[in-house]
Amino acid sequence: MDKLTSGKIAPKTGEYNIIAQNGRCVGTVRVKKGDRMPPTRHANSHFEMN
Repeated sequence: MDKLTSGKIAPKTGEYNIIAQNGRCVGTVRVKKGDRMPPTRHANSHFEMN
């Protein structure tokens, strides 16, 4: 599974889990295909498709 970071383009429309540096899911965000991934509250966080 691809890990997306803030500012990257979403490959698919859907819900993405926000994964903290420790590997825990700290939230979700809905993003449309072609939109940029939003900023996260925690450094070194990334997004994974839900």
